[in-house]
Amino acid sequence: MGKYAVINPATGEKVVEFPDATDAEIQDALASAHKTYQEWSRNTTVEERAALVQRVADLHLERKDELVDIIVREMGKPVDQAVGEVEFSAEIISYYAKNGAEFLKDQELHTEDGQRTFVRRQGLGVLLGIMPWNFPYYQIARFAAPNIIAGNTIILKHAEQCPESAAALQQMYIDAGLPEGAYVNVYATHDQISTIIADDRVQGVSLTGSERAGAIVAEQAGRALKKCVLELGGSDVLLVLDTNDIDFAVENAVGGRMENSGQACNGSKRIVVMDKYYDEFKEKFVAAMSAQSYENGDFGPLSSDKATETLTAQLDNAIAQGVTVLTGDNEPKGNFYTPTVLEGITPDMDLYKQELFGPVAQLYKVSSDEEAVELANSSPYGLGSVLICDDADRAIEVGSKLDVGMVFIGGAGLDAADVPFGGIKRSGYGRELGPFGIEEFINKKVFRFSA
Repeated sequence: MGKYAVINPATGEKVVEFPDATDAEIQDALASAHKTYQEWSRNTTVEERAALVQRVADLHLERKDELVDIIVREMGKPVDQAVGEVEFSAEIISYYAKNGAEFLKDQELHTEDGQRTFVRRQGLGVLLGIMPWNFPYYQIARFAAPNIIAGNTIILKHAEQCPESAAALQQMYIDAGLPEGAYVNVYATHDQISTIIADDRVQGVSLTGSERAGAIVAEQAGRALKKCVLELGGSDVLLVLDTNDIDFAVENAVGGRMENSGQACNGSKRIVVMDKYYDEFKEKFVAAMSAQSYENGDFGPLSSDKATETLTAQLDNAIAQGVTVLTGDNEPKGNFYTPTVLEGITPDMDLYKQELFGPVAQLYKVSSDEEAVELANSSPYGLGSVLICDDADRAIEVGSKLDVGMVFIGGAGLDAADVPFGGIKRSGYGRELGPFGIEEFINKKVFRFSA
């Protein structure tokens, strides 16, 4: 058997295992996706493709209980959050089904010579999606739905610990009535991923994952002259700049840090607080993080033994370098990691530049907006940010100086199907969701008429 296996992180039980794809199966996937692009995608309208994709959204809701059960045992997502992920995925897919035709309509250009010129947006061909374990449905929804509607076909390589959700997704696309080859799941090895990227039938690749994986895929895509979209790591800040409600700020800091048990790329990992609020915020934040409960469904286990080992090693090193632990013990029980708050992080510590993927928050005190911006921008990552600030103009001014792709003002978790998502620096490049999400892998073909 291969590496694709469901190992319940809460119990350590191996639930099911799937064999790696054979090289012949990879070639079959490429052939099927390419044939469907040539014979179906190029001969259907946006509206026809969107109607089938809308059925995929409907199936997410009809099969919600089954889909929730799968990811709870695959990666330990708390049940309420798993329900939310399935529902949000359906919302994203419906958004593109309803708006795809408008986003892709012909665009007339007004040229100086007056000759008729317009741009037609069409698919490129076969795309490869390489997707992570932390949001097994949401990540795929924001990649597959817009691209199939745009006229592309999809080969999807899911995370090795998510083979059941991978199979369930492919089945929904089939059951929705899309032809074989429109969406093809492959249990590919790393070598086979390289083969797919290099194949002339593949026109682009989208990866959500680690910085290391992104660098490898970008290098391979560059050699093959293929466009790629990368959504990588993050060490997002939540800045408490100006507020009359510290409790609200604490609530958002806890929510932003504990989302998906702390395993979200755009989770609020660094909490930066103005000095005049710091002591009160610190006391209430530490108490709130200490009160988080697995029994109450506030968080689940980390996704795997490997994830737990990595986080524990990072904290061991940070403690050895002198970080102060305000709550938490860095002694996980199995894969259950106690919510933790750290203080006293300095630029010479390894932790200062790292991403922590788990329920661990870093707490910083600053005395000015300039100091807050400098601290925020010192990270090699640039995904998102949250600003708690009652003065909207001040929030916009500070947000404009942050080296990030997203600025959420007044609260964490402001993601939406129609809001673009993506970052800069080592958090990757390209955008998903919103109207920009359907623009990444299309041919903007120019039509121009003689006088």
